[in-house]
Amino acid sequence: MRLLTVAAMRRVDAAAIGGGVPGLALMEAAGAAVAARARARLPAAGRVEVLCGPGNNGGDGFVAARLLAADGYAVGLSLLGDRGALKGDAAQAAEAWTGPVRSADAGAIPACDLVIDALFGAGLARDLDGVARALVEAVNASGRPVLAVDVPSGVDGDTGAARGTAIRAVETVTFVALKPGHLLQPGRSLCGQLSVADIGTGPAALEAGLATCAPAYRNGPDLWAQAFPRLTGTSHKYTRGHALVLSGPATKTGAARLAALGALRVGAGLVTVASPAGALAENAAHLTAIMLRPCESADDLDDLLTDERLNVVLAGPGLGTGEPSRERVAVAAAAGRGLVLDADALTSFAGQAPLLAAHIADGAASAVLTPHAGEFARLFGTADATAEGADKVARARAAAALTGAVVVFKGADTVIASPDGRAAINDHGTPYLGTAGSGDVLGGLIAGLMAQGMPPFEAASAGVWLHGDAGLRHGPGLIAEDIPELMPAVLRALVAADLR
Repeated sequence: MRLLTVAAMRRVDAAAIGGGVPGLALMEAAGAAVAARARARLPAAGRVEVLCGPGNNGGDGFVAARLLAADGYAVGLSLLGDRGALKGDAAQAAEAWTGPVRSADAGAIPACDLVIDALFGAGLARDLDGVARALVEAVNASGRPVLAVDVPSGVDGDTGAARGTAIRAVETVTFVALKPGHLLQPGRSLCGQLSVADIGTGPAALEAGLATCAPAYRNGPDLWAQAFPRLTGTSHKYTRGHALVLSGPATKTGAARLAALGALRVGAGLVTVASPAGALAENAAHLTAIMLRPCESADDLDDLLTDERLNVVLAGPGLGTGEPSRERVAVAAAAGRGLVLDADALTSFAGQAPLLAAHIADGAASAVLTPHAGEFARLFGTADATAEGADKVARARAAAALTGAVVVFKGADTVIASPDGRAAINDHGTPYLGTAGSGDVLGGLIAGLMAQGMPPFEAASAGVWLHGDAGLRHGPGLIAEDIPELMPAVLRALVAADLR
């Protein structure tokens, strides 16, 4: 589950070598892992073209080429750069290759069943240009399937950004552990299927690498299963928490209802929608198990929160922007309850993240913020929040540290960041979740899990994963109303797998 930054992976390699594992042995193991995945994709007597770069990534390619040729595959090998300039382990791997070495020609990719991309690894420090860029573009234009070594050439291993351009692979073989760039877009889409190979670095070297980077994880049940709510023989609705969802005015109530239904379906024992009087009838017409209370102002909310059983407040979906929403958030935070803020509640603090942080700190509230890219940019004043190359994990961590809240930076590569530095990247989802109201349900799922006692980081990570799992189960035609109805199947699967 842990992810390694590029620098941390270098530390793993150095620690393994310092502990007595020869660097060439690591390269041989990496090349063997690449060859094994190539065999799984090649027909009998198939042809493979191996593209090697000037560094250790190229050395892995030389090893894979030698092993595949020994197995009887037709192997062509092209090198970007001068063979005489290869150094260290890569030079030794090249010496062991007895076949011809062509100069990489950006003009044509030979006919083959598979291309192995061993040009550049995760530590690429600059944008591709010149011959290297032309070669990558030629590979993509060829339409031939590509197996990438470590990362598709051109992908930044830490941010997932394409450095000028990048290979589009059908599969990527990496070593020891995944890196953030394997899960962050556009790297995630460029990697194709992901395989992780053990190359013999050993547990001590891995721990040495992990110690050099802040904890980051691939989101999944192993990350939050121990904190997931469990029912006992004495459980009842009052032990499962009571979530309060703030509704907007008449004609703007649907988002709050979607959030409330998400909270109820994920297991909150009780859910109440606090609604302006003019919207009570509209909400009542659609709600049955979910209760209704009138709430016109921050003062009314303050009165409602004298009921200690209301342990989580969700504010934002359809709430409206401006001072009234800021006042409601201030009251909810001051009450020290669990707090989930989305949509209008976040936009109401546009450019005022320190003020929001002060409210959260004043009441010692356990808060989760769930901005999409536009809301993130408005709240934190970073107009380039979605820019190509932006480090999404670093941005989410900084936002969490500033606000004292868990930040769910939504998108195709949702990042969940905690003020304590932990981060998770979610790749368990589908584009079909990009539909009106989907994010409102997500806020409700997180609130419902927090109501049951789940800590904010774990609740946010679990909510994002459950939301994604529902989308994957439904697929085409998904609308937001479907997501809560899919929760029983999602939760049953977790129970059956004993991962809850």
